[in-house]
This record gives sequence, C-alpha cells and structure tokens, in this order.
Amino acid sequence: MLFYASTSHDNRTKAQDRVILLPLGAIEQHGPHLSVSTDTDIVTQLALAAEKALPDTVLLCPTLPFGSSHHHLAFGGTMSLAPELYTQVIIDLVQSLVLGGHQRIVLLNGHGGNITPVKQALAVLSKRFDASHQPTIALATYWELAGRVFAGELPMESPALSHACEYETSLMLHLFPEKVWIDRVERARRPARNGYIGWEDDEPYRGVTVFKQTECISSNGSSGEPQLGTAEKGKHLFDQALAALVQFLESFKTWPLSDDLTTKS
Repeated sequence: MLFYASTSHDNRTKAQDRVILLPLGAIEQHGPHLSVSTDTDIVTQLALAAEKALPDTVLLCPTLPFGSSHHHLAFGGTMSLAPELYTQVIIDLVQSLVLGGHQRIVLLNGHGGNITPVKQALAVLSKRFDASHQPTIALATYWELAGRVFAGELPMESPALSHACEYETSLMLHLFPEKVWIDRVERARRPARNGYIGWEDDEPYRGVTVFKQTECISSNGSSGEPQLGTAEKGKHLFDQALAALVQFLESFKTWPLSDDLTTKS
C-alpha cells in the first residue's frame, strides 16, 4: 500500500497492522560515470519492490531524496542537509508518523552519510515516545542488511560496497543503464593503506574511525573498482538485497512494541 497515494483515513486505519517504510536517499556526486541520483534511485526501487512483494504488510512513504552529504560538496552536483539538520528532519518526519498512529516504522537507508545522524534521531525519538506511544523504529541500510552479498561474495570481485564502486555501478547498470556513462569510468587515486582505516573498504574494522572529506580520499569522487561493474552483477545484488529486505520486514512486523519491563513482576 502506498502512503502517498492513499487518504489520511485509510493510512490511519491501516496504522496498526502495517509496517511504515520510509526510504532515505541522497543527491550527491557519484564520480564521473554515475548520476547524482544514484543513492535515491537504488533505495527507491528496493522499497517499491518490497511493497509489491508485501502489499498487505508495507505502507510505503515517498523517498526522502536529500541526505547528509556535505563531505561531497567539493565535487559539485550535490544537494546536502547538514548532519544536525538531517537529524532534525528525520525526527520531525518520524514524529509525524508516530503521532499519526503508526508504531512500526522502518527507515530504509541508501546512503552511508545518513547513518550517524539517523542513529542520533532514533535516540531522540526513543526518549520522546517509548513511554507514551510505544513505537518500534528501525534503521535498515540495504547493503548491511544483505550482509556478505555486499562484502566480496561472488560474483563480486572487490571487497565491499563503497561509493560509485563496482557494486553501485552494477546496480545502476541493472536498474537505470541510461544513468551510467560507462565510457567515463576511471579508477580513482586513493590514500595508501595503513592497516587500520579502510579507504577502499579493504581493511577490517579495528575500532578506529577517521572521517575525511571526499576530495581527501578520492581523486575523482568515486571509490572501489567501478570498471568491474556489470548489469548481471547488478541484478544479482538487487535480487539478494530485496530478499533480505523482505525477510526483515516479515520479521519486523511480528516484533513486540516497547514495554516498560520495570513495571513487570
């Protein structure tokens, strides 16, 4: 069911037995070969496919196309909300849904820069509504939800999804080939490996985080191995991501809502 193509009465009537799905995208540079709409395009198609697969479970909101992408501004082609503002946008949008009677809400994320500000929003929303409205609000980033499929599992040849990489290039070749300029693909120059920070997503996480603007870690705004992207790989990635998302949504629908355990004997 489409939230944005339904009446307010129908949305509220379905509030108790549907999972709200709010896709989060971004409009940002994706190297010399991918459309700036890449993150929004991919997450929107996943959300639409999930709603089609689970029409009696999903209540699909319109995609929020703008994300937290200030680290890409130097390359142009980017429309970004600052992290603190993005956190507030998520708080306000989700609060609108909670006050509208919705208790099971999934934020389906398609851009890495959104993750930290959305987690901050979840903390605020939990404090604000757990006792009064008892919602369960989840952030699900599609490539993390699908696990090893986006972490070097065959047929992929590079170690993990990064940015305008083999993975995103493949997905766009499958979904929107007209938005891929494959003749412009160029592997970016990146910082040397240091054993701790995965500039190319080729180092295991060891508890060390460094944040850099994109121009400091990529010569052309892309990363990974975009030259390895194919439409066939993209179909495989999309199908696996969709299967993982559908499985999660079916499980999420059954999760208990917030309950104050300190009041239980």
